[in-house]
Amino acid sequence: MPVRVRGRARLAPGGGMSAGMVRLFAVAAGLAVANIYYAQPLLTAIAAEFGVGSGTASALVTVTTAGYAVGLGLVVPLADILDRRRLVAAMLAAVALIQAAAAVAPSMGLLTAVSAVLAPCAVVAPIMVAFAATLAEPARRGQVTGSVMSGVLVGVLLARTGGGLVADLAGSWRAVYAVAAVLMAVLAAVLWRVLPDVRVADRLGYGALLRSVVTIVREEPVLRLRCAYGFLSFAGFSAFWATTAFLLAGEPYHFGPGVIGAFGLLGAVGAVAARVTGRFVDRGRGDVVTGALLGAVLLSWGLMALGGGRWIVPLVLGVVALDLGVQGVQVANLTAVYQLRPEARSRITMAYTGTYFLGGAVGAGASGAAYAAAGWLAVCGVGGLLATAALVLWAVRGRSVRVPPG
Repeated sequence: MPVRVRGRARLAPGGGMSAGMVRLFAVAAGLAVANIYYAQPLLTAIAAEFGVGSGTASALVTVTTAGYAVGLGLVVPLADILDRRRLVAAMLAAVALIQAAAAVAPSMGLLTAVSAVLAPCAVVAPIMVAFAATLAEPARRGQVTGSVMSGVLVGVLLARTGGGLVADLAGSWRAVYAVAAVLMAVLAAVLWRVLPDVRVADRLGYGALLRSVVTIVREEPVLRLRCAYGFLSFAGFSAFWATTAFLLAGEPYHFGPGVIGAFGLLGAVGAVAARVTGRFVDRGRGDVVTGALLGAVLLSWGLMALGGGRWIVPLVLGVVALDLGVQGVQVANLTAVYQLRPEARSRITMAYTGTYFLGGAVGAGASGAAYAAAGWLAVCGVGGLLATAALVLWAVRGRSVRVPPG
């Protein structure tokens, strides 16, 4: 695929991605995805300012996740037919403007509406992951994908941790959105300058482009299976993070936004899992690794249920296992589906990540309702049920649906 390089970002001699290019993609993907996670450690502060309950505040996570799924379906496929550099820069500029509006939202309803508009514009991270898979050498595709996904995971962690700390230091959750607006404006300018230009091989119209996604899903059983893994694992992940702020703010913890955000750093092991999983997948062990990681997700919910969530040690161990399992499965899934149709990677990304974040919206909604109705153990029940379904699916279908060689 012909490439014209701009600025300081460089492709490796003879093709593939240089270490500097991989780092650039990882940082950009991480900063972009952070936009949909800033609210999670701020939910109690937002609820207190607007005088709403936990269920209403949790809806912010549900709306954002659902909006992100919409963006994955309508925007990400465009990367197969448009200049990716221009597309990414334009999307980040739009996010900067919308985050500035969120910083001054006068009511819960308007903040939720702004978040719903923000999310479809914030789908830069999956575009960057698919872009990296296109540029990477085939023998290193799993490793490169894992490295960029590590950046995504670090972005998620920094969104939670940094968001909580900024809110504590500034004395207002609104400062988090203002800082995010500035970061996105700067990132848009940087990527406009340094991203490589890649000629687009496919000139489909937009309608035909979207219809082709359905065809690809229908013809690729590996993609369907990996979409199911992604839906179930991310539904459980979102179920935890949509309600954990209320668990940690109540008895016996009484943590503030800063500590709740810092709690997300426990998931740093997920970034490590992403890199290691990529290497194992490159060696042909993706199916076995997937089963082990899904087992870790199920174990995590059992740990977090101990003591009704009031025992800090099993809760911490459960968070570590949850992040390790979910993020490792994500890398195994993406590496598998990116082997299917090189000319359609953005559409494959749309099909997979659209399903993935739809699962997140379902998990967040179910978790918010479960917590409001019966507390933390009900949330663990939702997460455990989702994890069990994923593991059963792997046991029944994982051996018969194989990734094609190459």
